[in-house]
Amino acid sequence: MIFCKGSQYVIKRLHSLLALAVLLSTAGQLPAQQQAPGVIVSEARIEPFPLSSEALGNARANEAVDIRPEITAAVTDISFEEGMPVEKGEVLLRLENSEPLADLAAARATLVDFESQYRRSSELFKTRVVSESELEQMEAKRDAGRAAVNAAEARLKQTVIRAPFSGQLGLRRVSIGSIVSPLSIITTLDDTSKIKLDFDVPEVFLARLEKGLTVTARSAAWPELEFSGHVISIDTRVDPISRTITVRALLPNEHARLRPGMFLTVSLLKEDVEALMVPEQAIVPERSKQFVYVVGEHGLVDRVEVITGRRRPGQVEILDGLSPGVLIITEGTQKARPGQAVNILESR
Repeated sequence: MIFCKGSQYVIKRLHSLLALAVLLSTAGQLPAQQQAPGVIVSEARIEPFPLSSEALGNARANEAVDIRPEITAAVTDISFEEGMPVEKGEVLLRLENSEPLADLAAARATLVDFESQYRRSSELFKTRVVSESELEQMEAKRDAGRAAVNAAEARLKQTVIRAPFSGQLGLRRVSIGSIVSPLSIITTLDDTSKIKLDFDVPEVFLARLEKGLTVTARSAAWPELEFSGHVISIDTRVDPISRTITVRALLPNEHARLRPGMFLTVSLLKEDVEALMVPEQAIVPERSKQFVYVVGEHGLVDRVEVITGRRRPGQVEILDGLSPGVLIITEGTQKARPGQAVNILESR
């Protein structure tokens, strides 16, 4: 029994000594492990990232106007049919013109009298019978007479309403004998040979937007058809509420399938776009800013603010703040501290 107790005591002492030796051998390594935590990194790379955006757009006529008279008068003649195509300058409607004709005749008669008086005064001025001031007065009367004739001719032209551009007329809203005014809509005129398509895209696309980008559109009225066009203009302002910008595209419409006011689904695409991409898990948000942890020389960590752009599954576009080839921490960011060394376990 005495031998057994002594053996147990010796064994316990040996275990204690071994544990102490292990503790002493690792004591100097623990601070080093704390200063160099293991992380997994990835390289910021330039990769193809086609510009693609889906939006809803409203179709507009290339040119559109409500046909209205400039004066108040009765309709005497209607020269168009509803829905018919017209050419620029074609007569659409005539208004009562007896009074403007009378005004023009009176103005022309007055002008003839003033011109005759001016000619006589010019001859008398040569013989000094008429003074220079009297001649100038007659010249002024003659010029006023000419202006009156021009004004009367303009009023007469307002009794004939013509198409301001080529297009297709809408519904007729007046009849012969109707009294119309500048507030009255006679009909509508739309140039639908081309359709303007307005749609909104997120502001993150702004750096990539440019005139000439290809767009495709689809309509519920023609589900089997795809309409192609290109961007012709980009708005100068970003909506502060929706954070979007309005883009306008132009679509050919030779077969007149598209109508103003239609609702279209728009796809904006640019194939030859490359972007600086990083893994999504590398982004560390802080309030309204975005950061990544970069591993620099000697394995030291630096925190860098970045501006992000578009996203796709697992990846984020970097617009500013990083250069291609930089190593960024994708796993272990919670253990990394700026200025601290890290141990790179894996590079993906």
